[in-house]
Amino acid sequence: MKRQNKLIDKANMAVQALEREYPDAICSLDYLAPHELLISTRLAAQCTDARVNIVTKDLYAKYRSVSDFANADVEDVKEIVKPCGFFNTKANDIVNMCRILMEEYDGKVPDTIEELTKLPGVGRKTANLVVGDIYGKPAVVCDTHCIRITNLLGLTTSKNPAVCEKELRDILPPEKSNDFCHRLVLHGRAVCKARRPECDKCCMKEFCDSFNKKK
Repeated sequence: MKRQNKLIDKANMAVQALEREYPDAICSLDYLAPHELLISTRLAAQCTDARVNIVTKDLYAKYRSVSDFANADVEDVKEIVKPCGFFNTKANDIVNMCRILMEEYDGKVPDTIEELTKLPGVGRKTANLVVGDIYGKPAVVCDTHCIRITNLLGLTTSKNPAVCEKELRDILPPEKSNDFCHRLVLHGRAVCKARRPECDKCCMKEFCDSFNKKK
């Protein structure tokens, strides 16, 4: 219990530090509708958000609704999303998930992780992002930035996304968790870079286990 309380205190310090450093906690993927965020997140697997945003300008201009995607020619979708890599699998997942949305959910994106993860190509990371950003529910998006930085801080102990998510859910304020994960992405890109972390510039260095071990 004592260790858990310390982790909760540290998590709160991390939340506050990142709020000061990155006041705007926004998703880096461009979207206007719930299904677009779902699709963009699928395309972002092993691809940069910047590239996804370039590709989806054309994709969403051509296919404007869930129904459009459900009735799309998969080969055409493949051609558009090819720059995102793994385009065969991603295009098939996108069309199939939209067909299921039309057939089983009246064209609406589900609002629970349990229902979202039933869709082709949708894992917990994608489901958490949709639930948090679209529906405003507590969510923990365990991407590479989140896992790496929370491991370094000493907030989490595992590189397994599911385990990391559970550990963070136990210590983060639920209403802050979604924005916290967005801010970790910003921090990972700006300061805590995987190959060359700029620890001296870090707003969390005072309570970071990794930094203090180096000292």
